Amino acid sequence: MKNWIKISLELGKVRISGLVTLSTATGFILASGHINGQTLIVMLGIFILAMGSAAMNQFQERHMDARMQRTRTRPIPSGRVSASQALFLAFLFMIIGSGILWLAFGWLVAGLGILTAIWYNGIYTPLKRVTPFAVVPGAVIGALPPAVGWTAGGGNLMEPQLWALLFFFFIWQIPHFWLLLLHFGKDYEEAGFPSLTAKFSPPQLARITYMWILATSLVCISIPLFGLGSSPLLFIALVGLVIWLNWSSRLLLQRSLSARSFSLAFRGINIFLLLVMVIFTLDRLLMTG
Repeated sequence: MKNWIKISLELGKVRISGLVTLSTATGFILASGHINGQTLIVMLGIFILAMGSAAMNQFQERHMDARMQRTRTRPIPSGRVSASQALFLAFLFMIIGSGILWLAFGWLVAGLGILTAIWYNGIYTPLKRVTPFAVVPGAVIGALPPAVGWTAGGGNLMEPQLWALLFFFFIWQIPHFWLLLLHFGKDYEEAGFPSLTAKFSPPQLARITYMWILATSLVCISIPLFGLGSSPLLFIALVGLVIWLNWSSRLLLQRSLSARSFSLAFRGINIFLLLVMVIFTLDRLLMTG
């Protein structure tokens, strides 16, 4: 049983699923202004659904994973679980996760959760084999979980505050993925994925990625203009975070690049997202008392 739990967590890419869960919780709290039992329910539902979607992705890419140094020890290519067992777990997790969302919050919230899985497994995953620019439509995946949380928290899908938040999550996904590509680009090429590292040199790709980081920064500090967050301290904190992010990513502009440059920038943009979610969440909770 202990071994199966470990395998299930690996198949479900628990760290990525955890980040999806946090972004969903952020959307819920920003819409409702509270942390309560429903917050935990929507987090549980989206976490299980995200794990199912991640397991399905590993089933879909099992042959490519076997060719990459970074992924060949995953459960399916390493032989610790069969492809059919992984597929069963994927469907089981997705059914349970979407069922929790539907029973607790209704068809709209469950539908947005299912749409996220469909977009990931049905659009982005196949598109990765066709074009190295799949990350752009694939970035929609990062914008959908906060919408799940927002609607579960009683928010309206048409509110401008939500769309500002979703646009930020959408833009953030692109430099996040390209920094991962800079670090593991050769692995992607060896697995047969079309890779931007075959079209651009590392310095060119690093500079393009830095421009996306700048875009992410500008979108971040513009969110309060759409009515999300009211405290001057919020804006000051966001500006401080943006300055820190760009300072920590400055190594991407150097002529001599190393794996450490990409690793530091990748870690920085992930920490940046977490802190942005924390700041907006705290501001909303303090505003509602």
